Amino acid sequence: MRTILFILQKEFLQIFRNRGMLPIIFVLPFIQLVILSYAATFDVSRVPFHLQDRDRSATSRQLAEKFTASGYFNLTGYSSSDKQSLSELVRRNADLVLVIPSGFERDLVTTGHAPVQLMINAEDGFSAGVIQTYAGEIVSAFNRVELKRLIPGGEVEAAGQITMVSSNWYNPELKYTHYMVPGIIVILVTLIGLFLSGMNVVREREIGTIDQINVTPIKRYQFITGKLLPLWIIGIGELSVGLVIARLLFHVPMLGSYALVYLVAGIYLLVVLGMGLLISTVTDTQQQAMFIAWFFMVIFTLLSGLFTSIESMPEWARTMTMLNPVRHFVDIMRRVMLKGSGIAEIASPLLILTLFATLMLVLAVKRYRKVSA
Repeated sequence: MRTILFILQKEFLQIFRNRGMLPIIFVLPFIQLVILSYAATFDVSRVPFHLQDRDRSATSRQLAEKFTASGYFNLTGYSSSDKQSLSELVRRNADLVLVIPSGFERDLVTTGHAPVQLMINAEDGFSAGVIQTYAGEIVSAFNRVELKRLIPGGEVEAAGQITMVSSNWYNPELKYTHYMVPGIIVILVTLIGLFLSGMNVVREREIGTIDQINVTPIKRYQFITGKLLPLWIIGIGELSVGLVIARLLFHVPMLGSYALVYLVAGIYLLVVLGMGLLISTVTDTQQQAMFIAWFFMVIFTLLSGLFTSIESMPEWARTMTMLNPVRHFVDIMRRVMLKGSGIAEIASPLLILTLFATLMLVLAVKRYRKVSA
């Protein structure tokens, strides 16, 4: 134990003496957390839209006002021809063109039905879908309110029509930060753990101190423990500050147990640190270690379900995500924080992370023995 404490003291001294690394460890992750949580959003607001009102009636003006008053759309201009409207889309002055045909009000009053046309810029398929959803909600609300006022008798719904009332569970207001912040915290913890541990042993090799350590009577488990424990403590500290920021700045709820989050985080950090240590033992320079760590980091992030739903991925990609530890920790964080899941509900991904941790540490220790022999 005394030997491990000496190694811990040496590691912490090395970390805090490296003035270039301190901002990277203790400042940049939290700047990234704040910026990414605000910037990495799929919400679409102030969409530029162009109006082509051929009817020019009171009802058509009311429909157009519903769009401008919603807060989702920003009216950029008017036109009376399809050619001019298409030109607005091509020049990207508008992402939505609302075309109200002539006879709109007459058809609405006499038949109860009148079509409108939405032309949406679909270069970005996801944004186009969101714009279509927003526009559909506005038109539906217009139907519910205005049609009853315009049509005598006020009943436009067919008899026996099924009415659907939706309820959003666990994130009732659909706040994007509540969904993203737990995942971004996982990414930041992974970045710190993987990169720092990946460059740890190889830095010792570059400066020549690894040979001095190898000739000492320090046992292998003492060396590995002394190398990993400081980074494990730093990772837990990063997680703690991230949770505080999530609660105080973004008001992300914690419906589950903090103790459970720390339990999972402790196991997850062993996976990341073991992987970093393994990378460190198979590379000769810090640049090599950084490139390999970055390679895995990109794959882990894209296959984590943080930015895209795993259910929408092809079958082979969904299978690959089961080998991705980031996917499991992101899943657990969202379940515990937003749904209040307990250990029984997260037993399966937790067991997978435990197996990963064991495998990574065994491989790292085996590989270090080979290198140091």
